[in-house]
Amino acid sequence: MQKALTLYDTTIGKKAVLAVTGIVLFGFVIAHMLGNLQVFLGPEQLNGYAKKLHDLGPLLWAARGVLLLSVIAHIVVAIQLVSRSTAARAVGYRLQKSAITSYAARTMKISGPLLALFIVYHLAHFTAPGVPMGSYEHSRTDVYANVVSAFSIPWVSGVYIVAQLLLGFHLYHGAWSLLQTLGLSHPRYDGKLRTVAQTIAMVVVFGNLSMPIAVLAGVVK
Repeated sequence: MQKALTLYDTTIGKKAVLAVTGIVLFGFVIAHMLGNLQVFLGPEQLNGYAKKLHDLGPLLWAARGVLLLSVIAHIVVAIQLVSRSTAARAVGYRLQKSAITSYAARTMKISGPLLALFIVYHLAHFTAPGVPMGSYEHSRTDVYANVVSAFSIPWVSGVYIVAQLLLGFHLYHGAWSLLQTLGLSHPRYDGKLRTVAQTIAMVVVFGNLSMPIAVLAGVVK
């Protein structure tokens, strides 16, 4: 136990925790996207999927518990690492070159907190208590109607679109950092690994963006 606590106190240990929780969150984001994409299959399919999730009962709450702990740990460790980095470099660089560091990496301090706020908004909007953002009633059973009614409102879709773009930057840098933390980074194939990270981020972003855009365009109604 003492060794574990000592490891956690190190930067490497904290990055390892960030990587593990990141894997959990990556898995959730992809599973969440795949589940929601069933909106294109019609109300019966999406509502049936939502009912099956709720019917899992204790398993669903266990999964939510693991996810909540992962989110909290991810945020806490990220804040600690940023604070440690800032304290180690009290005076900023006179000239900063970002040949290697991507734009996504430089915006992690912004995208992280904004995504945390979006998660709270998203849960309140669609899960609990289920707050309608327009002149419609939130249904506890008709998830399809909730999605269509919400995304039919331009500003609501706008919020989700902006959030998904931020998520894309966050996922890209997160995936790249994860591969580095796992020791998979090497000059010989770093280019391919970056492509993998970019592909994962783009698939998630395009998948999530397709839903509000399809509702606004009248494809899903």
